[in-house]
This record gives sequence, C-alpha cells and structure tokens, in this order.
Amino acid sequence: MNTDRILPVNKVHLLLMQVLCWLGPGIKILITGIQAMLQVHADHPERVWWLCLIAVAVAICFSLMFDNFIKRYTARILSFPERKKSLFAFFDLHGYILIFFMMGLGISLKYIPCMPAEFFAGFYPGLGTALSIAGIRYFISWCKAI
Repeated sequence: MNTDRILPVNKVHLLLMQVLCWLGPGIKILITGIQAMLQVHADHPERVWWLCLIAVAVAICFSLMFDNFIKRYTARILSFPERKKSLFAFFDLHGYILIFFMMGLGISLKYIPCMPAEFFAGFYPGLGTALSIAGIRYFISWCKAI
C-alpha cells in the first residue's frame, strides 16, 4: 500500500510537523517545570539554585542527544525523492516508537504520587528547554529549505 497518498503534503512542510512535535511539548513541559520550581521556591528557597544547575545539566544532556535526531530526520525528510509525502512521514517507525515511549514515560512520571516536586523542578525545565531548542532548530531548517 502506498502511504504517500494519505494526506499528502509538500515534503518541506514535514519539517513544520517536526516543529510542532518538539516545540509544543517543549513549551508545555517547560511551563510545568517552572511551576514546580516556583512551588519548591515557596517551600524551600535554598534549593532553587541546585535545581537550576540540575535543569541546565539536563538541558545540555538532552540537547546533545536530540542533536542526532534533528540532523537525521532533517536529512531524511529533505532527501525524499518525491515532492509530496504523507503527513505522517515526518518520523519513521523507530521515531514513532521513541516518541510514544517518551510520551508514555513522561505521562507516567506525572501521575506517580511519590514523585517529589523537586524532581519536576529540576528535570522538567531542562527537558522542556532541550525540546524547545530542538523545535526551534527544526524551524530554522524549514526556513532554510523553503
């Protein structure tokens, strides 16, 4: 079955799908992390500096990891020989599995009752920042491609 006929879009616009898939959750996770950090600051203001350092470390680690995804998927999308591809071609099967795993893990963590606010205050701002930077980098790739 030729899946390119399912919601065909210009292949360059698949990069915009990447922007939405990375920047949207990145902003949401960043906001959730900042809210957690404000909650920790209200209860234990002395811990905020450590949480900021953790957030920076998490942002750097995830940005380095996401760098490979950005390069690989941008090159993959731009190398399609067809002018139009299915709207769902912005990820391959491995990418979809990874995204669903990450989303499932993130949702699960949010609903574990014993997770302290300090975890979200340190981890989420870093992860949200890294995801947002990835979305911005996809947007820059889109701008260069059009």
